[in-house]
Amino acid sequence: MPVLFKTKCSRCKKNWVTVSRRDRYCLCFECQRPELEKEIKDPEMKKFFDIPEEFYQRNMFLRNIKSSYLKFGSLTQPQKDAFMKTVEKFREEAKE
Repeated sequence: MPVLFKTKCSRCKKNWVTVSRRDRYCLCFECQRPELEKEIKDPEMKKFFDIPEEFYQRNMFLRNIKSSYLKFGSLTQPQKDAFMKTVEKFREEAKE
């Protein structure tokens, strides 16, 4: 498990974000929200990204995957697999 610490958002400089040493440019959920709210036209991908907003608030990785899809229009299979694995982990935690 990586070592996590808190740092201020790179954009607004007021909200705290939990990051690891690998994260270079970290954004809080509030700063990244406008780019995440863009419309997804593909029904399959709309269903894929239809997870509780709390998951996006808690995990910067999920936000980055959705942002990448909105920017480039597609995801690789490893990106999809990692996204689903992370979502399943959060669902398991929610059940407990």
